[in-house]
Order: sequence, then structure tokens, then C-alpha cells
Amino acid sequence: MKEVETLTLDDKPDNKKVKRKLKLWVKLLILIVLIILFSIITYSYLLTPVKTKSEVIEFTIDTGSSVYNVGDKLKKEGIIRSSLAYKIYVKLNNINGYKAGIYKLDKSYNTKDIISILTGNTYKEKGAYITFKEGKTIRNIAKTISKNTNITTSEFYNALEDTQYIDSLIEKYWFLTDDIKNKDIYYSLEGYLFPDTYQFKENVTAKEIIDDMLKQSDKIFSKYKSLIDKSSYSIHELVTLASVVEAEGIYDNDRKEIAGVFYNRLKAGMSLGSDVTTYYALKVELGERDLTKAEFNTINPYNTRTSNMAGKLPVGPVCNFGEKSLEAVVNPKSNNYYYFVADKSGKTHFTKTYEEHQKVIKELKEAGNWIEL
Repeated sequence: MKEVETLTLDDKPDNKKVKRKLKLWVKLLILIVLIILFSIITYSYLLTPVKTKSEVIEFTIDTGSSVYNVGDKLKKEGIIRSSLAYKIYVKLNNINGYKAGIYKLDKSYNTKDIISILTGNTYKEKGAYITFKEGKTIRNIAKTISKNTNITTSEFYNALEDTQYIDSLIEKYWFLTDDIKNKDIYYSLEGYLFPDTYQFKENVTAKEIIDDMLKQSDKIFSKYKSLIDKSSYSIHELVTLASVVEAEGIYDNDRKEIAGVFYNRLKAGMSLGSDVTTYYALKVELGERDLTKAEFNTINPYNTRTSNMAGKLPVGPVCNFGEKSLEAVVNPKSNNYYYFVADKSGKTHFTKTYEEHQKVIKELKEAGNWIEL
């Protein structure tokens, strides 16, 4: 009888295949674990600070910037190690957006701290940086403050309506007078809060912000005090006119010429005829929508488009202006112009007569170079 070879359990072909597959899976699992560990270590490293020593720089976030665009800019300016690691972090932590403005960032901070500062969740050193742009109204300032601090717009407006507080400011600052308490003025400090970049502590109050901005106004206004004192117009009238010049002028080089035109119209007993005053009178922001003919004819102490405002300035400022506009009204360029209009490129066209003015407008419209507000 032929002897049959027997195999032990370990020697069976199927079990050998299983063992080989098992070893392969173990190796694969180890490789995956190593890759994950390596990725975590690399990711963690890429979130670490780019420098060991402090190096503070200013970083600007423009309005409308996405969190990913900000990451690319942070990498480009050498504030973070990796834009990819940054993007993974903001995705994992549901970071959807930042507040526009200028920030002081330290290259010795890690990416997590940088993002925390930009989201306003934490404050480093003295606090948050807020930029107020030239030509913006109190309404815009209130909104900017509410977006960057714990102060609500209502709290900010309440400070402006606090008569005792306003009286204390009039006592404190030489350029504030009882004119700002006129009942027809919408916001008592419109025009007097100097646009600039400010640094505020975390728990700043509305009155502290106002005081800081007035201190900056004091610095700027004081530079022109001798010219202000020599003017036949009051400080409130000069501030009011500067605000209109700011809103009407696009380029600094035009502002002194524009101020000269307004002075000519005032002396001639003409109304300023400024569209920006009508928009302010109706509490409509420039560019928000077009005004109707009836709205332009609305009788209002701000609206200089109507005949009852002949030879008069608005009751108060229509925005908060920059230094160039104040300089323009205290040291205007003398001219013989009574009209001006800006085209789409920002160039201002000055004319002496209404007929010339209308001719320029017609030419701009025909050339497709007319600005529709």
C-alpha cells in the first residue's frame, strides 16, 4: 500500500497565504501609522513660530479678504511657516472670516495665536487695532467699533447723546464749541473724530474711544490753529466745510481748488449745491442708491442743494475728514471758479459759469465718463 504524505496544520498552503497576507497588512498598518505620525509632527511644526525672538510688524487685512487669501499673505510676509498648514487649521476650526484693519503681529507667535488675534478672540500686548477711514460718517465709525469691540452701536450713540459728557468735552478741547449742541445736528461729534489707526485695550469703552480720537484731532487741528484763529469763519464752520471738501474731493491736489470754489459761492450768496450734503441729510450713504429729484429738493439744514441754503453752510459736518481737507479750507487756492465736477477717472473739471459747467457735464455723459451716484 502506497504511503500517503500528511501535512501538519502549519504546513497547509492556505495558512501560509494567510500568514503572508497578515504580515503584509501589519507592515501596511505600521506604514500608515508612521505616515500619520509624520504628518502630525510636520503639521505641528509648521504651526510653530517662524522666529524665536520677538519681531512685531504691521499686517493689513483689506475688506473682503477671504481667510485663505489672508493665509497666503501671512506666508508671503513671513509671519507663518506654511499657508497649507494654516489652511488646514482654519478649516478644522471653522474660521470663516476676519475683521478688516491693521494688526500688530509678532513673528514669535505661533499660527494659532496669530489666527486668534485676527479673529479678535484674544488680545496681545495693549489690545486691538482699528482703522477708521477718511470721509466716513459717524454711522460708519459706530459700525466699525461694534465689529471690532464689545461696544454696540447703541452704546456708542448713547455716549454722543450724553449732554453732560459732551459739555465736559467742550470744556476739555478748544476746538469743540456749543455749536455742536445744535438740535438740528444728527451726531454731536460728526467731523471731529479724526480718522486714523488706533490701538484700544480689550475692554475699552465708547467714551475712551471718543477721547482717543479727539486727542488725535487736537494734535492735527493745533497745527493749523493760527490760521483757524485768523479766519472769518468759526471753527465749527471750518470743520463743516472741511467735511464737505473731503466728501467731494477725490485727490488731495484738488481739495484746495474745491475749497476755493466753495468760498466763492458763499461770498456770492450762492448755495454750495453739494450732492454729498443731500445724501447726508437723508442719511443715505454715497453709493448706496440714487436720490430722486424730490429728495434733492428736500428742505433740510444739511442739504445745500436748495435755494433756502443760499450763502450758507450745512448745520454741521457731513463726515470725518483727513488733514488735507482741513489744510484746504484754512489755506484754500484762490480762483475764479464757481462750479466743478469729477469724471470717472477722478479728474475734477472746474468752470466759471453755469453754461460751461453744463457743457462739461454733457461732454462727460456723451463720452461715457459721467459718474452716476
